[in-house]
Amino acid sequence: MARPFWSGQLQISLVSFGIDLVPATEAKSEIRFHQIDRRTGERVRHQKVSSEGDEPVEKGDIVKGYEYSKGQFIHLDPAEVEELRIASRHTIDIRQFVGAGEIDPTYYEKPYFVLPESKSQPQAFAVVRKALQQEGKIGLGKLALGGRERVVAIAAPDGIPGMMAYTLRFAAELRNPAEYFSGLELGAVDHEQLSLAKELIQRRTAKFVPDKFADEYETALRELIEAKLKHVKLPQEEKPIRRGEVMNLMDALRRSVNEPGTGKKGVRRADVQERTAGRGPRLVEKNARGSDRRRKSA
Repeated sequence: MARPFWSGQLQISLVSFGIDLVPATEAKSEIRFHQIDRRTGERVRHQKVSSEGDEPVEKGDIVKGYEYSKGQFIHLDPAEVEELRIASRHTIDIRQFVGAGEIDPTYYEKPYFVLPESKSQPQAFAVVRKALQQEGKIGLGKLALGGRERVVAIAAPDGIPGMMAYTLRFAAELRNPAEYFSGLELGAVDHEQLSLAKELIQRRTAKFVPDKFADEYETALRELIEAKLKHVKLPQEEKPIRRGEVMNLMDALRRSVNEPGTGKKGVRRADVQERTAGRGPRLVEKNARGSDRRRKSA
């Protein structure tokens, strides 16, 4: 079981109680790589050396340095940084509450489990948790973690007996979308194409089940490693043969709706086919056997 990553006080006005934050995620990859010298087969090790020489610098001799002028640095000892007087290092002071759906997912960074600190006012923890649930609100405060201060959201989702904390990105950390989407002209949307696209979405809509998704890249890496250990050739995926059949958007949507595995049988629209034959941008070259093979391999 993971140990608390942070312990301190959760404060709402005059109400305060102790909490522990435990990371809610962990790296599940079992494959670890080392850097190897191709010529000798030996591991490559990294050392910290001074820019003026090749002698390794001991960890205790390394301090932080702020370059205030070209080549001129102010030294900051790790102990000095650790002693900075920041209230959020020890207390999450909830200053505002927002609706559970008001925070753009873009701002969410990392989740933590919020547990009541042992023997520290479990009644206050329980009351605040229940109040957040029944009001459908999230509390916002700040927390100093990992050498910087972050916005933190405290929530009480259904299904767990405790609470959750989510570190949030600051607005200044997000790039301005206008810089990337300015000048983008999508044009008018064809009504029949839109209807088919909506039907395709409806047919592929299902309840989110996280366990259905797995890291296939790691599986492929493991197969490669095992093949090398056994000195056997790893089977190569067959590349689909392109036969030059070109589909326009309407045909691609119509075939996708009628494709097996998309739910109920698709509705054929003969009148639409006649009116829209050859209309729409050319998207992909598609071979029936090749596309089937891609779907199976996916």
